[in-house]
Amino acid sequence: MGAGHAHRLYRQGDSAVHRLPPHCKLAAVFCFVLVVVCTPRTALWAFGAYALLLAAVAVTARVPIGFLLRRMLIEVPFVAFAFLMPFVVPGEQIQPLGFLPVSVSVPGLWDAWNVLAKATLGVAASVLLAATTELRALLLGLERLRLPPLLVQIATFMIRYGDVVTDEMRRMSVARRSRGFEASGPRHWAVLAKSAGALFIRSYERGERVHLAMLSRGYAGTMPVIDRVTASRAQWTAAAALPLAALLVCLLGWAL
Repeated sequence: MGAGHAHRLYRQGDSAVHRLPPHCKLAAVFCFVLVVVCTPRTALWAFGAYALLLAAVAVTARVPIGFLLRRMLIEVPFVAFAFLMPFVVPGEQIQPLGFLPVSVSVPGLWDAWNVLAKATLGVAASVLLAATTELRALLLGLERLRLPPLLVQIATFMIRYGDVVTDEMRRMSVARRSRGFEASGPRHWAVLAKSAGALFIRSYERGERVHLAMLSRGYAGTMPVIDRVTASRAQWTAAAALPLAALLVCLLGWAL
């Protein structure tokens, strides 16, 4: 449990953003996303202002824009349905391309823009958080923000043993291929289903062994706290700069 587990999203650095306590950054990102969600979808300029705020944070943290954009591709499968909204949402119809007989819904276009803009900003803020905060520090930050300890422990073990289960799955795949097996159609689904069942049983048994080992070492429902993270007033003020600036933009968006 003491081994390091740096995730791929983290980018080593020593910027002012990196040095902020993790719970300050978590609170700042949560408040920023909340403000973005509350912004009226018709305030197009406000979303551009949010993007500039995140760009300023990326520059301060020395996170390259290319690194940020590549990591944001993870959102593509989740917002793909937004492109269907202009075709399925009822309402006033227009033909954006006059030479094509394709009509789209005006309310659907606004809904698609609303989902895409807010989801993209939320993902960008999350990627910046992950790029400037180590995984273990994020868990300590969640604990500092009074997240239920059981949830923190579950997240810790998921992170710790996710790689173990993945390696087990990879070894099973190598074993199948070494015996001449290649999945090429539905007739091989039964073999893959049996492999998935075997992987589940092995993971469950490993979890039982880990739990018994913890109990034998005095585990009573809580994990020992090794590091305690604290934050000064200046650090809280620095972290609050992003959500407060976003709040000002949001209020202007509603007023204008």
